[in-house]
Amino acid sequence: MPKMKSHSGAKKRFKLTGTGKVRGHHAFTSHILEKKSAKHKRALGRPAAISNDDAPRVKKLLGGNGR
Repeated sequence: MPKMKSHSGAKKRFKLTGTGKVRGHHAFTSHILEKKSAKHKRALGRPAAISNDDAPRVKKLLGGNGR
């Protein structure tokens, strides 16, 4: 059987932490930024933890150990 390939799009968007949690980026960061406060925009720039419901699906896309 051939090896499973990692999903190229998922590789670019998600990363696994050392404890195995999935980390990604916040939405709402690309445009219409004038009306958002600086505090809100700073918070959106920090990595977001992916919900426990979505994490298994992302891990499957990342393949093997997801790195």
